[in-house]
Amino acid sequence: MSRMSIFNSPFLLGFDQLEDVLDKVAKNAGDGYPPYNIEHIGDNAIRISLAVAGFTREDLDLALEGSQMIIRGKQREDSGEKAYLHRGIAARQFVRKFVLADGMEVSDAFMENGLLHIDLERPEAQEMVRTVPIR
Repeated sequence: MSRMSIFNSPFLLGFDQLEDVLDKVAKNAGDGYPPYNIEHIGDNAIRISLAVAGFTREDLDLALEGSQMIIRGKQREDSGEKAYLHRGIAARQFVRKFVLADGMEVSDAFMENGLLHIDLERPEAQEMVRTVPIR
């Protein structure tokens, strides 16, 4: 049995990619590590803050692949110098993906107090109306 899609309407032309984007988001929704916040910091600006305690700048990678922003974290292995009595700070690698709308741009990324902050901006949309001549 195939899945029924809301995008099967003949009035929704060219929205095939949107269905793919929704599938990608659904696949990434289950993973809760690392925890993150998303906040408005302006009319057209958003900040994503990821809790990355124990990671350095060199351990993190931020990439844009198509419409996705992908954050990867991988800590370097300890050379056996430390003998832990208790290790409660997660030291596992992660991949966190966010799907960005058309026009969203990463304006800044910085670390502060164990948080990776990523600032996104959406430029003002300019409404465009044009007339197409009929031959």
